Amino acid sequence: MTATRLRTLLLLAAATTAVTWWLMRMTVGRGASTPPEVPWLVVAVELVIAGFVLALGWTVRQYQQGRRPSLSPLRAARTAVLAKASCYTGALLVGWYGGQTLSLLTDADVPGNPSRAGAAAVAALGAAVLAGVGLVAEHFCRVPPSDGEGERRGEPDADAGVV
Repeated sequence: MTATRLRTLLLLAAATTAVTWWLMRMTVGRGASTPPEVPWLVVAVELVIAGFVLALGWTVRQYQQGRRPSLSPLRAARTAVLAKASCYTGALLVGWYGGQTLSLLTDADVPGNPSRAGAAAVAALGAAVLAGVGLVAEHFCRVPPSDGEGERRGEPDADAGVV
């Protein structure tokens, strides 16, 4: 499994933001109401998940540094997959809530839209934290190259893969 690139996440977030903004502009332009205010519980859940992912990634890092006596390889692999999923989920949610924020800010004269835009922006920031923590946890799960093993297979030694 290859490491997630920040550029990929930024492009995904930007594309999702553009599509969300366009869809909201189209639906509101045709008479639909704006979405309700994003509940603060969304941000809390994003941050709890980010904390959970970070704790699991930290466990793998501690094992790799020899500070933890044992760790199941399956648990380490699952942590790496969860970290990657957190990266992509965070990027998609940044786009979703970012698009809502942009759409609501363009109609800021409508009563209630500024507060809805603020709540969506906070949810987008929480999603950005989730994506960032996913990247960090994925980095914690990287397996360092073994001495000379990569050279025998024709791979560069500096290319360490994810668990």
